[in-house]
Amino acid sequence: MKAFLMNKEHDFDMQRKLPLNEQALIQDLELNTLFGAMALGDKLLFDVAKKAVLSGLHNDLDTIHYRQNILKDCMKNSAIVREMYALAVESIEGEKRHYWVLSSKYPSGILYEARETLQIFVGMLKKLKNITDEHAHKFESEGFTTLFSMLKKELSDEYFTIIQSHLIDLKFRNGVMSSAELGKGNKGVNYILRKPQDQKLGWLERIFAKKPSEYTFTIHERDENGARALSELKDMGINLVANALAQSTDHILSFFTMLRTELAFYVGCLNLHEQLTRMGEPMSFPLPVASSERRHAFKELYDVCLALTVKQKIVGNDMNVDNKELVIITGANQGGKSIYLRSIGLSQLMMQCGMFTPAESYSANICSNLFTHYKREEDATMKSGKLDEELSRMSDIVDNITSNSLMLFNESFAATNEREGSEIGRQIICALLEKHITVFFVTHLYEFAHGFYEKHMEHSMFLRAERQTDGSRTFKIIEGEPLQTSYGEDLYNRIFSNTTVIAK
Repeated sequence: MKAFLMNKEHDFDMQRKLPLNEQALIQDLELNTLFGAMALGDKLLFDVAKKAVLSGLHNDLDTIHYRQNILKDCMKNSAIVREMYALAVESIEGEKRHYWVLSSKYPSGILYEARETLQIFVGMLKKLKNITDEHAHKFESEGFTTLFSMLKKELSDEYFTIIQSHLIDLKFRNGVMSSAELGKGNKGVNYILRKPQDQKLGWLERIFAKKPSEYTFTIHERDENGARALSELKDMGINLVANALAQSTDHILSFFTMLRTELAFYVGCLNLHEQLTRMGEPMSFPLPVASSERRHAFKELYDVCLALTVKQKIVGNDMNVDNKELVIITGANQGGKSIYLRSIGLSQLMMQCGMFTPAESYSANICSNLFTHYKREEDATMKSGKLDEELSRMSDIVDNITSNSLMLFNESFAATNEREGSEIGRQIICALLEKHITVFFVTHLYEFAHGFYEKHMEHSMFLRAERQTDGSRTFKIIEGEPLQTSYGEDLYNRIFSNTTVIAK
C-alpha cells in the first residue's frame, strides 16, 4: 500500500539532498520561523516542512497543482486529516513498544512479536477503514481519491476475517505441526510448517477419520537437553512463517510511516493557516506558470515570517512585474525594502512546494533555483575583508546558478566605495541577465541603480520604498525612479529629536 499524497507516482523522499545554499536561504529568509510555525514543537513536522519547502524548487507544475488540490481538501476537512495523522503516529508508537524483541534471532521470538505487532496494526487499519467509509466522499483531490480507493480495495471485510484467522492459528494453541525430510547423515532438512487439523469436524468424524502413521515420544520434565532440542525443531519448522510475518509487519509499518510523513506536510500547512487566520492575514493559492515565462503579479503580498514574529497583521504590497528580469529597489532607510525582498523569496518557496502564499492573490513563474546574497556582519576572525567575503559567496553562487533561477540581492557590494561597488554590481547583474536569471536587487548605491535606470531597459523595473513628506514610512513599495538620498537624516532625527542639549 502507498500513500502518494506528495507525488503522483512515488513516495516523498526524506533523504533527498537539500540545495547547496540551504543555510543561506534559512538565514536570509528566516525560514526557521516558518518551519517553527508549521511544526508547533513537533520535530517530525519541522523536519518535513524543512525538507518539503527547500526541495520544492525541483517540483514541476503538475506536482504543485497536485499538492495544492490535496491541501484544499485538507483545509475543508482539517479534523479528519488530523485524525488520520494521529492514527499513523499511534500505529508507529505501538510498534516501537515491541521493536526490541523483533531483533531476536530466535524464530519463536520473532513470530511472537510480529504476531502481537500485527494485531496492533490490524486494529489501526480497521480504524483507517472506518474513516475511509465514513468520510471518503468529502474529498475531491486526486491524491486523496486514489488513497481512499486503495484503502477500500485492500482493506475489505474479507481481508480482516482472513488475517484474524491466521493470527489465531499462529498462536499454536494445539501445538506446532511441521514436516521434515531426512538428509545426509539422517539430519533433518526441508522443515515445513503444516496447517493444523480442521477443528470444525465433529468429534465423531475426528474419531473415525483416517489418520497418518505417526510415532510419539515423551520428554522427561527434567530433560533440559531434550527440551532444547525440541525447541530447536519447533523453531526450524516456524522459521519461514516467522520471517514472512515479520516482513508483512514491516510492510504495514512502512505504509503507516509514509502516511505519517506525507500527512505531516499538510498538518504543518494547517497549523500555519490557522495562525495566520487568527491574525487576519490574507492567504491564497497561487497560480504558477512555466519557468520560461516571466510572471510576477500579486496583491497584498506580505512577509509571512514577520507576521509570525510580531503576531499581528502587517502591511502588504501590490505589484505587477510581469515580463521583467531586473527589479531594483531603492528608497528610504527602514522603509520596508528588505522585508519586501524577503516576501518575494518566501512566497516563491511556498508556491513551489505546493502551499498557499501570503497574499490576496499571487502568480509567478516557477524557477529552477533560488539564491540569496545578503550583506553579512564583519568577519570576527579577520581572515578576510568584507568585500572579499561578499565576492567569495558570489563566486560560489555563480558556480551553481542556472538559467531561469531567481536571484535576490540585499545591500550587496556596499562594503567598498560607491563607484567600485556600483561597477562590481553592474558587471555581475549584466552577466546574470544574459543567462536569463531574474534579479531582485535592494540597494543604496545610487550610481548603480541610476545607471541601469538611464538605460531604459525593456525588461527592468524600478521600485522605491515610499516616504511621506513628513518623513514617516508607509512600508509600501511603489514604482519610482531611484533617488540620490536614502534619508538618513530621518533616522538621526528620530533617535536624537528628544535629546536634551546641555550648553557648556
